[in-house]
Amino acid sequence: MFTGRYYHSIEAKGRLAIPKTFREELGSGGVITWGLDGCLFLFPASYWQKFSDQLASLSLTNPSARNLTRLLVQSAQDLDLDHQGRTLIPDYLRQQANLKKQVVVAGSLTRIEIWDRETYHQHLDLIAQKINEGGEDFASLDI
Repeated sequence: MFTGRYYHSIEAKGRLAIPKTFREELGSGGVITWGLDGCLFLFPASYWQKFSDQLASLSLTNPSARNLTRLLVQSAQDLDLDHQGRTLIPDYLRQQANLKKQVVVAGSLTRIEIWDRETYHQHLDLIAQKINEGGEDFASLDI
């Protein structure tokens, strides 16, 4: 389970150090892909396989299913960690998430999210504002 947030910098070559606690959880590897809300997703390999199976079972005639599959699968890149725990984030993924030098690597239970630091804090501020104004309906989540 991935929890917490870590502040890191993307190197000039596009490499990002994955926090040690997250590397330990990733175990046999992972997949970095297009995320939602303006971030990238990093899934453990085992979860990615299950998730891919779910995507493959969606109806081919459903446009939403095809589009989600395109976004996630066609953008996917296997995690390749060097001996220092760094991985190269491809240009197309860095551009998609508007990643600059300063990033946040945040745990989200089954996945890791990689955010541009400024975008991350703007997004959290927006969520907090909605909660404080009563605009988020958590009761419907039934937890």
